[in-house]
Formats: sequence, structure tokens, C-alpha cells
Amino acid sequence: MNTVMEELRMDESSPALPLLKGPLPGPRAQAIINRDNKVLSPSYTRGYPLVMDRGQGATVIDVDGNRFLDFNAGIAVCSTGHAHPAVVRSVQEQAAKFLHMSGTDFYYENMVQLAEKLASLAPGNAERRVYFGNSGTEAMEAAIKMARYHSGRDKFIAFLGAFHGRTMGALSLTARRPVQRRGFSPFMAGVHHVPYAYCYRCAYGKTPDTCGIECARVIEDQLLKTILPADEVAAIVVEPVQGEAGYIVPPKEFLEELQRIAHRHSMLLIVDEVQSGMGRTGKMWASNHFGIEPDIFTVAKGIASGMPISATVANAEVMNWPPGAHASTFGGNPVSIAAALTTIELLEQELVDNAARMGAYMMDRMKTWPGRFPLVGDVRGLGLMIGIELVRDQKTKERAPEERDRIVDMAFERGLLILGAGENTLRLSPPLIVTRDQADFAMTTLEECIEQVAI
Repeated sequence: MNTVMEELRMDESSPALPLLKGPLPGPRAQAIINRDNKVLSPSYTRGYPLVMDRGQGATVIDVDGNRFLDFNAGIAVCSTGHAHPAVVRSVQEQAAKFLHMSGTDFYYENMVQLAEKLASLAPGNAERRVYFGNSGTEAMEAAIKMARYHSGRDKFIAFLGAFHGRTMGALSLTARRPVQRRGFSPFMAGVHHVPYAYCYRCAYGKTPDTCGIECARVIEDQLLKTILPADEVAAIVVEPVQGEAGYIVPPKEFLEELQRIAHRHSMLLIVDEVQSGMGRTGKMWASNHFGIEPDIFTVAKGIASGMPISATVANAEVMNWPPGAHASTFGGNPVSIAAALTTIELLEQELVDNAARMGAYMMDRMKTWPGRFPLVGDVRGLGLMIGIELVRDQKTKERAPEERDRIVDMAFERGLLILGAGENTLRLSPPLIVTRDQADFAMTTLEECIEQVAI
């Protein structure tokens, strides 16, 4: 197999940097948006008027022929970039064999191959089993049910700022924005939320190397001593890097202590790797940065470079439920599995390393931004999972959500696709194939936008 970069160089018709032909949105895009407004659910959130026609690598071309640099990657999904030739071939070859047979009732080999691969890549040395679904929220639903079944307990500890999905069980764990929960109660009973380690804006003036354990110990020192019996808790559920809250990276000690607390009280540790996994942070799993070994972890987004599939990976002794306890008609679809197997091969071949290199390259430049731009309060991240927090005052850390939204719009008008996360953070999650020239364009564009908004 050719390397990722060799594959992409085969298509010289798709230059790597933006080219805009006129005002945005163009006439074709606007016509489609008008039609969309009449028939699509108003619950969808659209940041700006991009109407995609096709993509190649880290570039997107809209229906009016404008070319953009994509630093969203379909919300951290298209890990190998858009329409990677090897992934496309895998999809086509499998589609020509058979599209569906339902792995919950029958057998096919590539499902076994992907499960074997994920089990071999899992953090730690425990024997693992794999359950396949279609999305991150489905992976979390499976983890919730599995934890209850295995432990015989019914309660969960989750974190403020967490996003685990929008189906009812996953939504009960989610604590990101009121709009995501308003009107949908009652939620799953027994979920207790505690603060995450927001060291970047610690109210006590502590530094990450001193407060990580203390943040985690709120669970034992307060929650378990007051309202929540430890022997009723099935699991602690945590994102190793909080995604939708603003790409928040906790201190290593925080996650280590969570694992110790879980083990002390015979709770399971469930780690949500939906946004942070599959090479996004410069390692295959964000958990690898922190030395933790989850009992259960959830995978989706970047696993198949755009095809719908998720996985719940658990210690074999934890995934001990009987036939019929949980299933999914389309989970582990053979076409999506083919895409996932190729995606993982490309990640191992060079893309995880490229994410680490390019992330370090970008952070080396962006870490100077708080000193250069009063509007930038913090730059944080791992690999190509980078958050830029915007503030109106660096001392008080007053958030700047309106300024953040203006910069997102201005970047779009310059051909750079980014989105926000949290209240006031710019989120950068480009495809893992991103090049230095593309990174330079993105950073220069953002510097220009930040300077202009700060005037």
C-alpha cells in the first residue's frame, strides 16, 4: 500500500490551500440552504453557510466551486481526510461483495478482524471484547448497560462539562449545555456530576501539578461521604480530554486518581474516547498520555474516516452479558468495518505520528499567542486536538463568546473551516494528514482574525 501522502499526491487536481471565487454563500449554496430551512429539523446547529460538494484530503469544495481548508474534519471524524483513496477503495470493494448481513445474528470475518485489532490496540494488557454500534452515543449506551449488568449497581459519577451523546442514557451523563437537556426530563436516575479538573482557570490559583489529585478526591471527600453510597456506584465516566467543553486537558494526576478511586471502591472506569481516540491526540488513545487502563472505553468518530460505526471495548470479564442482552441491527456494518480496518492501517502507518508532529509544530507557535494577543487566554491540547480560549481580560478570565463566534465567521470568509467548543474556545481538529503549509495557513489566518477582532 502506498503511504498516505503518496496516495494524496496522486490527485494533482485538488490543491491544498483555499481559493474563494466570490461572496459567501454563493448562489447555489444559498438556494440549497433555503430548501434545507423548509424541511430539515431545526435542532441542527449550523455555524456558517457551507454547502459541501466534495472533498479531498484536508480540502473541501462547495457547490459554487469555492475551496476551503477543513480544520473540522467532520467534527474530528475524517481522520484520514476526505475521500482518502485507500478508504474509498475499501468501501467500494466491500460494497461489491455485500452491504449488510447483521453481525448480531450471523458471522462475517471482517467484523472479527476489527474486533481483534481494537482489542490488540486497547490500553493495558487485559483480555478485551468488543461490541459494535453506529455512533458515539450508542457506544455509551452500551457501556452504561454493561456497567449496570456487570456490577449489579445502578448509579454513575460523571463530570460537569461532559458530552457523552444525546440519547437518553448518554444525555443523562452529559452536562455541557442547558439546551441539550431542556425539555427532556426525567433523565436516567442515579447520575451524579462533579467538577472536572479545569486547571486552566482554577479559582484557587493552583497549578496542574499540585491540584489534579485534589480535584479527583472531591468524589471521596465529599460525594461518597454525603449523598452517594460507594457500593451503589457502577462506574465513573470520564473524557480523558473534554471535547465539547473546550478541549480541556486535565493533569495526569487527575485521571490516575480517578482510576485509583474506582479500583478502591470496586467501581468500573469508563473512558469516553469518542472524540479523543483514534490518533487524534498524537497517540492512538488519549488514555495513553495518562497511563490509565479503562475497564470500558468507547470509540467512534475517527474510527472509519467518515463511515458510521462505533465500538464499546471492555475487559472480557466485564463484557459478560448473555446473548440477547444488547444488540444493534446495523452495528458493525461490513462496509463501515472495511473503512475502519483501512483507516486504522493508515493511522498506524504514519498518521498518528503525523498528528503528534503537526500538533507539536502548531503548539510551538500558538503557545506564544497569550503573550501576543490580549484576546487569547489559553492555548491547550494534545496532538491535533487543540483549543484556543478567548477572553476579554486575561486577569479576570472573562469569557469572550461573541468574539469567538466572530472569529469563526471571519475564518470561514477567508477559506478556513473551524468551529467553537465550550463557551469561548476555538476548536482545531484537522484531518491527521494535515501538512505544514496547511497548518501555517490556518495559524496565519487565525492570527489575522484575532488581531482584527481585538481592534
